Amino acid sequence: MRPRSWNLTTEIQAFLWILLGLLLCAEPGTASLPLLMDSLIQALAELEQKVPVTEASRTVSGWQLSAQNSSSHDPLHHFLPEGQSFKATKLDPSALSPELRVLTEEVAQHNVRDGQEYGVVLAPDGSTVAVEPLLAGLRAGLQGHRVITLPLNSTATPPGTRDTFPDVGAVVPDIRTTSPGLKNASPDVSSADVRTTSPNVRATDLNVGAIFTDVRGPSPDDQTSSPDAKAKPPTTVDNLLVVTLARDLGLTFLQGSQTQSSPSLGAEGCWDQLSAPRNFTLLDPEASLLTMAFLNGALDGVLLGDYLSRAPEPRPPLSHLLSQYYGAGVAGDPGLRSNFRRHNGAALTSASALTQHVWGALILLQRLEPAHPQLQGMSQEQLAEVATYATKEFMEAFLGCPAIHPRCRWGAAPYRGHPTPLRLPLGFLYVHHTYLPAPPCTTFAHCAANMRSMQRFHQDTRGWDDIGYSFVVGSDGYVYEGRGWHWLGAHTLGHNSRGFGVAFVGNYTGKLPAEAALRTVRDLLPRCAVRAGFLRPDYRLLGHRQLVRTECPGDALFQLLRTWPHFEANVKPRTARKASGRSRGSHLQ
Repeated sequence: MRPRSWNLTTEIQAFLWILLGLLLCAEPGTASLPLLMDSLIQALAELEQKVPVTEASRTVSGWQLSAQNSSSHDPLHHFLPEGQSFKATKLDPSALSPELRVLTEEVAQHNVRDGQEYGVVLAPDGSTVAVEPLLAGLRAGLQGHRVITLPLNSTATPPGTRDTFPDVGAVVPDIRTTSPGLKNASPDVSSADVRTTSPNVRATDLNVGAIFTDVRGPSPDDQTSSPDAKAKPPTTVDNLLVVTLARDLGLTFLQGSQTQSSPSLGAEGCWDQLSAPRNFTLLDPEASLLTMAFLNGALDGVLLGDYLSRAPEPRPPLSHLLSQYYGAGVAGDPGLRSNFRRHNGAALTSASALTQHVWGALILLQRLEPAHPQLQGMSQEQLAEVATYATKEFMEAFLGCPAIHPRCRWGAAPYRGHPTPLRLPLGFLYVHHTYLPAPPCTTFAHCAANMRSMQRFHQDTRGWDDIGYSFVVGSDGYVYEGRGWHWLGAHTLGHNSRGFGVAFVGNYTGKLPAEAALRTVRDLLPRCAVRAGFLRPDYRLLGHRQLVRTECPGDALFQLLRTWPHFEANVKPRTARKASGRSRGSHLQ
């Protein structure tokens, strides 16, 4: 073993013991920090500063956080060989302050129980992130991708199997360190290829896809059909996808297939408060473990793990990497940040590749745990069907849909009165611009403040029950829920019951919204609304000015709308009865 590798392994073992000690030595009664991503980054930074610094140790402080949520009884924990034996070095667990020690214990494991979600933090972009899959991805990425060759006899009990599976080599005979790229994982790529990456590495150099290319979600050609008897089981899997996403995706949908129910995917929730969040309550009390926070954390783990596996040494400290990813962008690239995780995830993997990884994860679990209650007696054809369906739902309902912040996330005031339900599906999508606020909002804080401002104007000045729009689209990569899919809006006078009103934040008389925002309204939002049964497949798209006497949605944006699919040009303009003069924006219906 080369000295460099030995130092890395030694430091990893030390870090693992630090966090193990932190869990055992948490002081009762210690004040708790808010469950914020910034608090987690603070814990990483504190460890990076206090633990003896070497070139290796500065880059692996995430390992110890991952160690505390990697149970020794989890056979997939041993995909990361350095995790097999970490008793060589013990360091003082007092490296963290008492407050940060309590925090690390609170986020150690992701769980859903009694309508509450645990092990999650609020990120600066307004998204909620499960820490466990995020750190699992960082941990896997620090080793480089490992393509694991699956055993051919997936249902036989491995010789000499013990509960803790200490000899991974006997179970998974061929683990090769690679940097394959998740779309085409090749076991012939050696670890040397990772080190040939340019020192001036950027996100676009690391094969995460062209960040601002027009990815319109999974195409029909990319969808995997239900496998038939001739389908061949995968022979390899990538440990990065297995430990972050594929295993949980497969097991959750496997349970759903056995209970004759479809598991909920991407359930959102509300924090008790946004400034100092402590408790997260799910909006769906029957939510599966595949919540929005879990999927966010898993996808962040995949993206950052892939980045780390390709980055040349010395790698950046993880506290810096996370600060950039949940801030302005990694290595100065605004495209590689949490706001655009779905877009980047869609560019990084494909439905066919992910299906193979989910199927492979189930095969491997079946091999490692022959008595697993969900996997026992399952045929390869059954596992393949589960993997195909799970991947299809993930690609279409998560990666292929826009991220929508619920009302509680932007601090909405209560609805005044009683909302009127819509009769779904609707046949129209009406496009607006807010005009005021005029500048596009590019951060969660800015967009959330704009939402509250517009709601106050609509409720207090206009006398409406709520903000008028169904949805509002920021330039920060997110959609903000207004009245939503189910309730009558106040956006297009005389037509509110027939369509959804979607507004871009900003004045688009002389310029256009950001491409990501345009793509959301042109492609993602309507496609997902059609899929969910909220919007008719033959829906028509109109600018606000086509129905009401107004300049909305602005000349520049309206001219672009005329080129979009589903745009309806043959609409007789209608003068709003209550409009005095010609409105420039959407504050008037």
